Amino acid sequence: MVIFISAGSGCALEIKLENSLSVQECVEDPHIVHTLPVLVVHAHSSCNCRCIMCDIWKTREAKIFRVSDLEPQLESIRQLGVRWIVFSGGEPLMNPELPQLCSILGDAGIRLTLLSTGLLLKKCASSVAASFDDVIVSLDGPPAVHDAIRRVEGAFGLLQGGICALREVRRDIQITARSTVQKANHKHLLETARAAKLLQLNGISFLAADLTSSAFNRSLIWPTSRQAEIGLSLLESRVLDDQIETLIRDSKEEFDAGFIAESPAKLRRIARHFRVQLGLESAESPVCNAPWTSAVIEADGEIRPCFFHQSIGNLRNASLEAILNGAKGLYFRKSLDMATNSVCRNCVCSLNYRP
Repeated sequence: MVIFISAGSGCALEIKLENSLSVQECVEDPHIVHTLPVLVVHAHSSCNCRCIMCDIWKTREAKIFRVSDLEPQLESIRQLGVRWIVFSGGEPLMNPELPQLCSILGDAGIRLTLLSTGLLLKKCASSVAASFDDVIVSLDGPPAVHDAIRRVEGAFGLLQGGICALREVRRDIQITARSTVQKANHKHLLETARAAKLLQLNGISFLAADLTSSAFNRSLIWPTSRQAEIGLSLLESRVLDDQIETLIRDSKEEFDAGFIAESPAKLRRIARHFRVQLGLESAESPVCNAPWTSAVIEADGEIRPCFFHQSIGNLRNASLEAILNGAKGLYFRKSLDMATNSVCRNCVCSLNYRP
């Protein structure tokens, strides 16, 4: 998650008042986290899909982020000025304490987003409508492709029914889709965008499948053989190039209206990512300041600077603020050279948040 925030003298004064840091400290050490606009919280470690590009569903021990985990962090969240929390997972709707978590955070005026497979939306429609400002659902393609990738019979129909149920409860709620591009759907980008329209979604975004990190419950980085199952061959990468150009050519209205979130340049970067994996181009880090302005909380309390980098501490042992600005967190940010770091160079998910 990437956020760009300007920091002027007014900001330094505000930090001094809230965190008892001098203006000199604020200026001298840019690696101290004074404000954290965005948090991603993994509400549940398990999932109700068995997606071919993900290992989260393989977890043996189901863990949830509880109210008892949140309550000791509320003051730290306030001090850090958190404005937006995205509940992810696993599947967040599998967490029975999710409505209470949302109630506590909603009372604090924090924007809440649900990132979901959509399979439980119909069952939880009333709760979701009451708890969240917006919803992002996973969409892997037209119905048959989506079901095959999710490995859940009737997954597209369940998603469609959930969206309809949610609209019935709250017609104005913003619901968008996120589609992960990989071998099984690289021929279907235009059809995927049309499926999003069929589902009466407010928009869709695309990103490349992550092939090289230890995120998403991977105990080890995938071997080359596993990467090849999800990544593209040279011929397939050319097919993806054609799909992207077709999407750009045939969806001018959707781009102009913002229905498709990425610009043509960002869509073409997805194809470039797969060429990098084939050794045809050099990896290149995207513009990013996520470790300085956002964090990821896993269901067991582990804190990551982003989805892909390793943990810097656990909420069970200290406050969020103390972990971010503790020795390990500070060392990570001070020593991180994004231009040369292999995790950053292969990053598939770089967002630009402007408050």
